[in-house]
Amino acid sequence: MPEMPQAAKGFGVTFRAMFKKVVTEQYPEHKKPPKPRFHGRHQLNRHPDGLEKCVGCELCAWACPADAIFVEGAPNTDEERFSPGERYGRVYQINYLRCIFCALCVEACPTRALTMTHEYELADDNRTDLIFEKKDLLAPILPGMIPAPHEMVAGTTEKDYYQGKVTGATAEQIALARKSDEGGDA
Repeated sequence: MPEMPQAAKGFGVTFRAMFKKVVTEQYPEHKKPPKPRFHGRHQLNRHPDGLEKCVGCELCAWACPADAIFVEGAPNTDEERFSPGERYGRVYQINYLRCIFCALCVEACPTRALTMTHEYELADDNRTDLIFEKKDLLAPILPGMIPAPHEMVAGTTEKDYYQGKVTGATAEQIALARKSDEGGDA
């Protein structure tokens, strides 16, 4: 039997595909949940009392192969304590125009301050809006947390925070935070 010309083979593929049912994703209306190991937007985590886990070590920025992360650490003071350690991440930026979502930054973080969420809708019509600042990346304040800066839980050390012994803000801390909020509004 003579061989079919290549063009006829190509048309055969086209004709077979013409009669198959088309699979259409109904994306904006029906969003499928991502797989458990999906890497989405980054999140800077907090300790249970509201202090930030980031100590400004800049290891995530060093590990990033795309040079998408900028961290500037600063020392904590007794008046303004943002994390239990000596330092905190004063400036934290992730440029999602450069990020390749490899999660090497998450692996490099010694305090588990940086994790990746399942949020994948990161498109925008403005390039500057795709450079996320610290305020965009911080985890939300949950019940039992106080927004930083505030003191560590009385009687605890930095080691207690990283061993998971702090489970939330104390009643005294919450009362002091409310009192300072009322005084700041006046």
